[in-house]
Amino acid sequence: MKKWIVFVVVLIIVAVLGWRVLLPDSDAASKGGARSTVVAVESVPIQVGEIRDIGVFTGSLEPKSQFVVASKVSGWLRQLLVNVGDRVTHNQLIAILDDAEFTQQAQQAQAELEVARANAANCAGDLAIAEREYDRAKALREKQIASVSELDVSEAAYNAAQTRHKVALAQVMQREAAYKAAEVRLSYTQIKAFWEEGEQTRVVGERFADQGTLLQANQSIVSILENNPLTAIVHVIERDYPKVRVGQQAVVTTDAYPDQAFSGQIVRIAPLLKESSRQARVEIEVPNPDLTLKPGMFVRARIEFSLHEQATLMPVAALVNRDEVEGVFMVDAANRTARFVPVKTGIITNGQAEILDPKLTEGEVITLGNHLLEQGSKIVLPGAESKVKP
Repeated sequence: MKKWIVFVVVLIIVAVLGWRVLLPDSDAASKGGARSTVVAVESVPIQVGEIRDIGVFTGSLEPKSQFVVASKVSGWLRQLLVNVGDRVTHNQLIAILDDAEFTQQAQQAQAELEVARANAANCAGDLAIAEREYDRAKALREKQIASVSELDVSEAAYNAAQTRHKVALAQVMQREAAYKAAEVRLSYTQIKAFWEEGEQTRVVGERFADQGTLLQANQSIVSILENNPLTAIVHVIERDYPKVRVGQQAVVTTDAYPDQAFSGQIVRIAPLLKESSRQARVEIEVPNPDLTLKPGMFVRARIEFSLHEQATLMPVAALVNRDEVEGVFMVDAANRTARFVPVKTGIITNGQAEILDPKLTEGEVITLGNHLLEQGSKIVLPGAESKVKP
């Protein structure tokens, strides 16, 4: 029995050693078979041409400027002379408030001013009399006719008349200011659209009150928009932010006019990116002379960052990664094999990639089947007359 056990153990050991000896040959045969596999691929020739780095961003249109016309004083809105969409010119009258109270206040202020002027005129007459009396007292005193006390009385009366005259003049000035203030308040009942710079003609954007409304001070009536030019507000991501510059041209399109393109120019770039979105605000000025575009429209802006002429181009599908190295497989026509070439890419857009290094000018790159390739893999191209021998 023991002999049989020993025999079986020896037999197992011999079998294991034999399997270990034969295993490398099997692996080698397997690897040799892999190397001899022929991969069907497709290729395209390398091209030389121009490529553009273009960014497409979405946003909305805003008026170049807008402000709200409001009432400076309280009162009934007697007339509203404009409506939404109406064009208004600089300093145009757009609303009238009930002015009865303010007219009465102005008339009262004017009457008080007339009283103050009359009082000033009366004081001026008293001052002239007091001055003559004082001069006469001085002359009599010099001749030793009038006493010192009489001269002092004349002088005191003269000084008092001067003081009353100054007070009367000050009251006139005070009443003039009150009258002007009343006139200003009265003018506030004539509400006008006023602005300093920009287009002389603008448009009413919104209406906030109707005729007959009792307005409070600073209550909004209408908004005035400057729609030529408009400002397209877009936001660029961190990757594109260094490419954006003031003065760059942009092409703006909108769904409202799909067959039209509007030219614009970048005029402002925000100096920061919002932490919540990692985007920066960019403002594009878009001329709008016929007011075709409207504030609030959704737009797409195409900005050309750069243009490279005589660039080496190939399809993006040709790019692969091998051992964390980006490159392409080129066709070795003589040996019917694939040759891996590491590359450095530049602009990538519309399915095309720019190759910066090395400077490839001719040859074909594999675009289909390259995911199955390794360096030196056997390949066969569509239309080949004969297959590659393993």
